[in-house]
Amino acid sequence: MKQVVQNYKSGELAVLDVPVPGCKPGGVLVRTAYSLISTGTELMKVSEAGMSMLGKARSRPDQVAKVMQSVATNGVPATYRKVMGKLDSYTPLGYSLCGVVEQVGAGIDDVKVGDLVACAGNEHALHAELNWVPKNLYTPVPDGLAPRHAAFGTVGSIAMQGVRQGEPQLGEVALVIGLGLIGQLVVQLLTASGVRVVGADPDPARCELAERLGAATCGDPGSAAVETAVAELTDGHGVDQVYLAAGGGSNQPVELAARLCRDRGRVVDIGKCRLDLPWNAYYEKELDVRFSRSYGPGRYDPSYELEGRDYPIGYVRWTERRNLACFLDLMARGRVDVEPLISHVADFEDAVETYQRLKDGELKAVAVLFRYPEQEAEKAESEAPAVAVPAVTVKPSPARAASSPVRLAFIGAGNYATSMLLPHLAQREGVKLSTVVTTTALSAANAQRKFGFEEATTDLDAVLGDKSVDAVFVVTRHSSHAELTRKALLAGKTVFVEKPLALTEDELAGVLAAVEESGNDRLQVGFNRRFAPLLQEAKNRFGARTGPANLRYLVNAGRLQHGSWYLQQGTEGSRFAGEGGHFIDTASWLLDADPVSVYATATSGNEDLQVVLRYPDGSTATISYVTTGPSGFPKETLDLVADGRALRLDDFVRASVYGRKKWVSSRLPKARDKGQNAELAAFIKAVRTGGRMPVPLESLVATTAATLAVQAGLPGGAPVTLARSR
Repeated sequence: MKQVVQNYKSGELAVLDVPVPGCKPGGVLVRTAYSLISTGTELMKVSEAGMSMLGKARSRPDQVAKVMQSVATNGVPATYRKVMGKLDSYTPLGYSLCGVVEQVGAGIDDVKVGDLVACAGNEHALHAELNWVPKNLYTPVPDGLAPRHAAFGTVGSIAMQGVRQGEPQLGEVALVIGLGLIGQLVVQLLTASGVRVVGADPDPARCELAERLGAATCGDPGSAAVETAVAELTDGHGVDQVYLAAGGGSNQPVELAARLCRDRGRVVDIGKCRLDLPWNAYYEKELDVRFSRSYGPGRYDPSYELEGRDYPIGYVRWTERRNLACFLDLMARGRVDVEPLISHVADFEDAVETYQRLKDGELKAVAVLFRYPEQEAEKAESEAPAVAVPAVTVKPSPARAASSPVRLAFIGAGNYATSMLLPHLAQREGVKLSTVVTTTALSAANAQRKFGFEEATTDLDAVLGDKSVDAVFVVTRHSSHAELTRKALLAGKTVFVEKPLALTEDELAGVLAAVEESGNDRLQVGFNRRFAPLLQEAKNRFGARTGPANLRYLVNAGRLQHGSWYLQQGTEGSRFAGEGGHFIDTASWLLDADPVSVYATATSGNEDLQVVLRYPDGSTATISYVTTGPSGFPKETLDLVADGRALRLDDFVRASVYGRKKWVSSRLPKARDKGQNAELAAFIKAVRTGGRMPVPLESLVATTAATLAVQAGLPGGAPVTLARSR
């Protein structure tokens, strides 16, 4: 395997071929997906290695003292040989990574082969393709958290331990001095704790970044801006805590902390900066100076780190491992966002060049990640999963034209059925609402009374066996869609099923097996947006494409009410699994193709998603599905750009096309037409005439598979191939 190393004597950096570490008891062997460069600690070490011997001595007086002690004990010759031997050896770099468990050692039962874990430790989470990591220095990665984000776990734990040492409380004000990687994370953690933050850093770009991530205001520590902000936020009392996250030899951070801290405030040292405490300033305010030791309790304790002896939670609430797990959880829930901190992602094979660019200042970065090649990792298949798109090979039986009127049965009469479908059907000429089937008698009776069904029942089999029923609508909870659709197809019915068609690949395969067995491919899924008159007109005016397109679709889904059955993910699937097919289908219809791969990342647990679809001609569609937007903002906005033209849809109220000529639709009434009426008209026509279904079955299957691929790809953070059967 390959590993990044450095010779501290010569300063040489290299990527060496080294033996694969053994998988010892009490730990796991992890194949690295991403490792994080600590642009503070590691660059300091790299810079020191390039110094002269005198420079090294000046930078590490603690090590010089050890050498002098060794001289006194062992003599000059022996000490010289010992020191030169240590200096002229390769040492590892790195201490924060995310990877996949490749082998499990004896005594480990909390993870298994294939699990994604975040790892810590400057002897165990190295920039190397494989690492053996003891139990207390790894933790499983929550579902939905991308590996590149989980690689921040160790550095996040350092920042978290520093914040814990400051003991912040709701409503307090804190000053963070130094807005590098650790400082930026401290800002977010404090903000998440309900603390208002002022940042100080001489780099304007880092100040701006910290403000975007939650700081109230930031500025140069030598300017009056920071002091003014502190005075305004604290009514002149001073901040409650100061976090020293700066490095270097200046004593300015310590002096600034004393000046801006309130009486009996707390000063926490997280970074490695000069600490010549001005006695009068610290004495007069009786400032509480605290040190934060790395990732938390357990650090530097061999019995904890190497032997796996945990501390009882009743005595030590936050250990190294618990801090690591807590930080990952905060990222997974969207309380901490590390994506804006990533300045550069380098291939692992370019490690030496990347370090040199950082050292020379050519690459200015807050955080840099190494990305490890999936091919060499021999985990390409597991890291980049595929979702099958089953081939539709059935030879359909001839479709019969329905008698007039077309007789419809509804399975389910919930809110969507009674508000968006039945009102369009109840008064439609040539349609007869035959039977409504529900699990409770009263809901069936209510639907019968309101919409004029001939019959209300709870007997599903009786409806499926009724030869007078031409088509069945499946409008139940998501978990039952696939099975009810399968039964209705086998019964020879034309089926309209609300999205989703299926929640798993097995369910999708079951539906298609029913199609093949029965020869009945008369199926429509409720993807109504492609039928919206406004969007159809906009697509016609945009015209045919010759080159690839870029499509952006923002869905401001909003929060669900407490108790909504949509939140029952264990049985009903994720929220995106339930309704994401709408937006994938719309994108595919606009691009006249089905996607070939899907990449998804979660920005707020599993609710806020970025989904990137790639199409055969190189077109891409990005769907931003967010639940955290304001309620007054439009729910859906879409932009399509290709061939020097652009199409824009504003929440199904207005559309426009830009090209040689500009077209803008008139503004529709407040009631948005998202295509349900036109979709139902097309479906009823197909049932009445026996003609083609409104959407080809192949497209319905492809959209369903792409929706399933979103959930499949979230844990690994890699694109999912949509593998079409032959």
